[in-house]
Amino acid sequence: MAEEIQKFDVVVVGAGPAGMTAALYASRANLSVALLERGIPGGELVNTADVENYPGFKNIQGPDLANEMYEGAMQFGVVHEFGTVTKVTPNEGAHLLETDMGKTYQAKAIIIATGSVHRKLGVPGEDKYSGRGVSYCAVCDGAFFRDKDLRVIGGGDSAVEEGTYLTQFGKNVNIVHRRDELRAQKILQDRAMSNDKVDFTWDTVVKEIKGDDMKVTGLAVENVKTGEIADVDTDGVFIYVGLIPNTEAFADLNITDEEGWVITDEDMQTNIPGIFAIGDVRQKKLRQISTAVGDGAIGGQEAFNYIETLND
Repeated sequence: MAEEIQKFDVVVVGAGPAGMTAALYASRANLSVALLERGIPGGELVNTADVENYPGFKNIQGPDLANEMYEGAMQFGVVHEFGTVTKVTPNEGAHLLETDMGKTYQAKAIIIATGSVHRKLGVPGEDKYSGRGVSYCAVCDGAFFRDKDLRVIGGGDSAVEEGTYLTQFGKNVNIVHRRDELRAQKILQDRAMSNDKVDFTWDTVVKEIKGDDMKVTGLAVENVKTGEIADVDTDGVFIYVGLIPNTEAFADLNITDEEGWVITDEDMQTNIPGIFAIGDVRQKKLRQISTAVGDGAIGGQEAFNYIETLND
């Protein structure tokens, strides 16, 4: 016997800062709202140590901010559902979502807030040693590398900030960047460069991650200017080389650009009426907690406005 379809005014897919804010705004407008999340609410916040640039807090731990947001989002009757969306069938006013938990939801409006994941290097050894010296989360795994030699790959905000964070555990941290200057915010660069435990390898890319039967032991790297290839020792590799949108479940909807980011207008509306997208999953210039929250507020309100038109 097929499970009964659960009906809501709005289904928000993803419980990061954007999704939780959208759920708050939509539920506060007296809509029935399901917040669908496959893991712990908070998105990347749960993997973030210190948050210094979110208004209202001089400094707050990412998981603490995530918990505050979640409690706020749930106060007006939001239903927290678990699972990953596997298929969406558009049908104006009655969109259908299927999940890996065997459940089907019907919604007048869908708000996509699935965020992004860390891009892989795509080099030999990366998958083999994932969880055995290769990591994409300093907050999650840093404590396993006390007094170890560490390499951080990348030159943006995440690489530099997490590289500095790792100095409280590692013996030293070497940031490997393919260019001759960093792309990170200057305040993050200054902190890293003034830290005695941090040094840099410029104009260099990773060609292979090496190890023994148990763990990572080193890297093969190439200088992009000279072409010279060298082997370097390391106990751990933390990779921060960009993001990939979590839009696989929505690929057939034709709402994304060539890289998979969802295209919306300023009201967070996609080209399908009643399907919105917010936060890091959107095609946008800046992906921060504050921009995600702003998107969520607009998305939640615009979902309400859209549903009102269905009732006219």
